Order: sequence, then structure tokens, then C-alpha cells
Amino acid sequence: MTARVEDVEDTDWSGLFHALGPASDTPRQPAALLGDDARAFTAGYTHLWSATLRQDGRAWPATAPTALLVAGLLDDPLLGRDDPSLPEALLAYLHAVAVVADLGDRAEQIRARVAGRARELRSWTADYLSTDDDGRARMWADATGPGGLVLDRAGLTCFDAVPGILTRVLPHLASGRSRHRACAAAAVGSPARHPSAAARRPALLERLVSTARAADSPYDLAPVVLAIGRLGGDTRPWLGDPHLGVRGCAALAPGLADDDTAARVLAEPARSPRAFAASFGDMAPPLQFQSEPYRRLLTPALLWRAAG
Repeated sequence: MTARVEDVEDTDWSGLFHALGPASDTPRQPAALLGDDARAFTAGYTHLWSATLRQDGRAWPATAPTALLVAGLLDDPLLGRDDPSLPEALLAYLHAVAVVADLGDRAEQIRARVAGRARELRSWTADYLSTDDDGRARMWADATGPGGLVLDRAGLTCFDAVPGILTRVLPHLASGRSRHRACAAAAVGSPARHPSAAARRPALLERLVSTARAADSPYDLAPVVLAIGRLGGDTRPWLGDPHLGVRGCAALAPGLADDDTAARVLAEPARSPRAFAASFGDMAPPLQFQSEPYRRLLTPALLWRAAG
């Protein structure tokens, strides 16, 4: 099943929840990013990151439809009128959702687990939505309850939403802003691993290579190189980049796990992973490293690959 951006209009938000409880309030939050009300804008932006994303790498039932709403805003002319970096922030949000949705072979395993249990999961969700905060805490404390399956299904819904999100993000690789292109590259890195994107992956890799060549700075180049590596592309051309952060990102590509040059490149940041982050100066590390799976894997990968 593929969820399109257009389909979100039919979402029954009253049957969904996020970190703070029922999600009936969620549809108006992204819309506030287009308006002039500063307080509503701040509340809407905060809601996206604090309420609709989990810290453990899983999804809330409200995550997928929220991501579709956000994807639908990317081309709105009202977005970023006063702050051109806002679309890039939304691309960062979509990247975070895409990491959650990158289920691979687990998608069909989850689909099989939740098959035939729709009524049970609806009943649990209805009970969850109708109780207070203490009651919700007790429901999560019940290790035998179906709450975990509800979250599994939420992740699967994100997986099914990926093709629609990818379609909206891809045009942003052609942005006139180098930073915007870098954020778009990060945002397509995981979605392009979706089975539905297999046929266009070679063309997408060519496009990412062109995006990398047009990057204005090492900070903008590094996320693109990471995306190329994540999609199985060849990052060896950047192993000799003069910037430690860029060549380190190139060396982290899964396809270079047995490459001697990549191992030598990783020896330097392995001695001091902090130096790898510091190589970007006052800028934050590349967008991908701001998601938990990347943060958790970075240092072990540096140490293991350099020692191998």
C-alpha cells in the first residue's frame, strides 16, 4: 500500500495519537508554518519535533500522516517567506521520519504480525485515547498489551508513505541553494532504499553525484556523500578530499567496508572521533548524524573499520 500526500485529507486524526496524547490538534500545527502568527508558528514547529517523533527510533500513529502534511508544504510559496531556511528544516524533519520508515525486510514481517489484528488494535487505541495520562502510562507498562504492535503498525504506515514523500522531496535536489540541495539529499537517502524506488535508484545516484560536485562547502558536500554511500554508490572519489569530515563520510559507505584506502582514511577520526565532528567548525555535524541510528553507529564504525 502506498500513501500519497493527497490522501492525508481523508485521515481520521481523532483515532490517532502522538507523544502528548490524542492527535486531533496535529493537522493545524504544520499549517501554522505558513502563517504570520509567531506564537502559532513556534508551537507548530515545536509540535513536529517533540510530539510526532519518538526518541527510540519508532513512530507514533500520527507520524506518517504528519510527514505527508509536511511533504505537501514543501512547494507552497508561503513557506519560508521570511526565513529561507525553513524548507530545509522541514526536509530535516522528513529525513528523521524516513530513518524510522527504513524497515527493509522487516516491513513484510511487521505486516504479517499485524494482519488480522486490526479490531484488537483499534480497541486498544480507543481505550488509550479515552483515558487520562496516568491511564496511558499504565497501558504502556503492560508488557503483554498490544501497544507495541500499535507502534509497529505506525512504523509500517511510515514505510508505506515513503513513495509519496520521496516524490515530493526529489525536485528539491535541483534547488538553487547548496544547503537546500544537501538537506534534500539527506532526505532522499533512506526513502530511495524503499523497494518502490529500485528502478530509479541508478538515475538518482547519478543525480546525487552531480549534486555533490555542485556543493558549495564541505558541510554541504558531506550529507550528499553519505547519501550516495547509503544507496550503494561509489564514494571513493571523495576519499582523498582535503576535508576530514568529507573523506570520513566517504569512508563510512557500507560498500567500502573492505576497502584498504577507506580503512586508512578512518584511522585519523578513529583516534579522535571528536575531531571528526570538530572538522565542521561551528556548523552541526551532517544532517544524518543528527538521527539516533547514525549517532549510535558512528563511533563503533570508526573504531572497528580503522582497526580491521
